[in-house]
Amino acid sequence: MNAQPAASRAIETLTPVLLRERDADIAILILNRPQARNSLSEALLTELSAAFAAIAADKSIRAVVLAANGPAFCAGHDLKELTSRRSDADGGRGYFRHIMTTCSAMMQSIVNLPQPVIAAVQGVASAAGCQLVASCDLAVASSAAKFATPGVDIGLFCSTPMVALSRNVARKVAMEMLLTGNMVAAAQAAQIGLINRVVAPGEERKAALALAQEIAEKSSYVLKIGKQAFYRQAEMGLAEAYAYASEVMTENMMARDSEEGICAFIEKRDPSWEDR
Repeated sequence: MNAQPAASRAIETLTPVLLRERDADIAILILNRPQARNSLSEALLTELSAAFAAIAADKSIRAVVLAANGPAFCAGHDLKELTSRRSDADGGRGYFRHIMTTCSAMMQSIVNLPQPVIAAVQGVASAAGCQLVASCDLAVASSAAKFATPGVDIGLFCSTPMVALSRNVARKVAMEMLLTGNMVAAAQAAQIGLINRVVAPGEERKAALALAQEIAEKSSYVLKIGKQAFYRQAEMGLAEAYAYASEVMTENMMARDSEEGICAFIEKRDPSWEDR
């Protein structure tokens, strides 16, 4: 009875839960727990957090693609791992809080990352997996991909996935997903704004990489300014957002790459970025 779980644990111990690759100036992170539908174990959360911290400090990386191995993109939290801690003296409360705050910090690190992050979704992204897609700046999905926040079906409302989801789609759309737990097909996910585009199965990683390469041709300094400003102004009132954005554009105008880009446009030539 226990042989298979033990064998699975042994295999995972020997296999990296997160693979890191590089394509020129693009970092590629690949969730690698296919046997567990890439659920976000403590180990995987730790590896993702470390990877994003390293990428943030690496100025040679201009964009990130987040992909996954296996049939599922990410099934959310590792419920077996969480359930195993109910025997703790506090019933698991301390561990549950640790996992939820660790996951929330990792999701925020994506938003706070200087480089744009593009999800390449090949299969189901549910619960915290849907949250992971919603936390990325852009997302490309296979037509076979599906999205859901089905925690309500097992008595665990998707409260933390709700934070990212409700910042991507309209309120009533988010509430329907959260209250019903129903799967949303890729085409509908594109219509509601959860993902950017749908491609043929097997083409999602290639398409995400092509999008990353297109973005990587811009000034990384300007992209950093723009990404940070986008998320900050979104939390402000209209007048405050305009005042903040005006200051951002003023500072941006003083950047070397802004001067170069405008001159190149006027002179009808390609700009030469120095990322400053």
